[in-house]
Amino acid sequence: MLEKLSNHFEVAVAKYLSAVDVDSKKSNQHEIGGLVKAGFARYLPVPKNGEKILFNANLIYISGEESDPVFYEDTLTWYDTRHNQKNRNPEYRMYYKSNPVSSMMNEGDFFLIIKKINGDLLIIITPSGSAIEFQLKNLFGINNISNEFSQSSIEGKSLILPVRMLFEDLGIELEESESKNDNLLEILLRRFPNGFPKSKEFSSLAREQTPGEPLYEPDETLMLWLEQEEKLFRTYERFEVSKKLARGFGENGDNVDDFIDFSLSVQNRRKSRVGFAFENHLNYLFSLHGLKFQQGSSKNTTESKSKPDFLFPDFSAYHDPFFPQEKLRLLGAKTTCKDRWRQVLAEGDRIGRKHLITIQPGISEQQLTEMKNKSLQLVVPYSVQSVYPVSFISDLQSVVDFIAEIKNIQAMN
Repeated sequence: MLEKLSNHFEVAVAKYLSAVDVDSKKSNQHEIGGLVKAGFARYLPVPKNGEKILFNANLIYISGEESDPVFYEDTLTWYDTRHNQKNRNPEYRMYYKSNPVSSMMNEGDFFLIIKKINGDLLIIITPSGSAIEFQLKNLFGINNISNEFSQSSIEGKSLILPVRMLFEDLGIELEESESKNDNLLEILLRRFPNGFPKSKEFSSLAREQTPGEPLYEPDETLMLWLEQEEKLFRTYERFEVSKKLARGFGENGDNVDDFIDFSLSVQNRRKSRVGFAFENHLNYLFSLHGLKFQQGSSKNTTESKSKPDFLFPDFSAYHDPFFPQEKLRLLGAKTTCKDRWRQVLAEGDRIGRKHLITIQPGISEQQLTEMKNKSLQLVVPYSVQSVYPVSFISDLQSVVDFIAEIKNIQAMN
């Protein structure tokens, strides 16, 4: 059973920063007001008799999808600014000190503040109109953003794998209690006693444990396989990393460079593994449905030695000038699109309308419009479509839609 956002977050509110929020000449820009009116304060204790209540907080600024987030850990202070004004009603504000994140804030930026279940605060800021803003607004169900806080609607929202991946890209790891399952670790150690297996072996085990209904529910089953493989990977990764941390780094166990190298290797393995898992499960799913296809490789290429992720029916047909173009299909597979989706456009000149399958949790309207104008058909599993703009959902294909299209053209004489 999937976890819910509400298992990790109590409340979230968002607004666009005004000049007053960021200009030191116009106000004390180190205070966050409006939390009472937005309902956020209901989840905070009430400061009494001049009390100042402290909260641990993580502040994050994301300039764009291709930029590394800027992080800062701080302590925020919740207090009544009118404590000494006996004849006036309380005015509660959240104070923060100057820091590398606050120095990047600009008028109009999207500002999201979240209270986590453990009591800590999380603040995420990104330029207005960015893909990150769009994803966060849809994820937390925040609409009608203005210069005043708008409250979120997170009840009932599932913490699907793409959402976990989004938070991980922002440097936020949401622990899943089930991933610490000792029985699962025992199974993994018996199956793979010599360390991390190849990605195809992990994918195979995930399908064994959660077979799903790939013939009748390919969208749901694909996500089920990916979720299970993620759980398997994180369980084994936690075990392997713990062993390494216990041994230490370098001859004396305290070599900083070795530690950094190890940390980077862990991050790189995470990023590459999910992409391999995605392709592994798609390959298995397409084969199960009897589709004719090949994957790009050093021997299987199109123009300019491009290697499409999936080509239907095969590369021989693609290079045959007498094979009907209308029966060719090209599918790129990217867990997240960012700007890399444009690569798919150049991977097969004979195919005008190309396909791209992704599990990215939401894409901005601007980017979706550009994809549509470039004749790129987006394929998105049903469960992920819920965080896409309503006006664009009819333009999306599901996995079952795509499989049906391929079956149809491959059945043509």
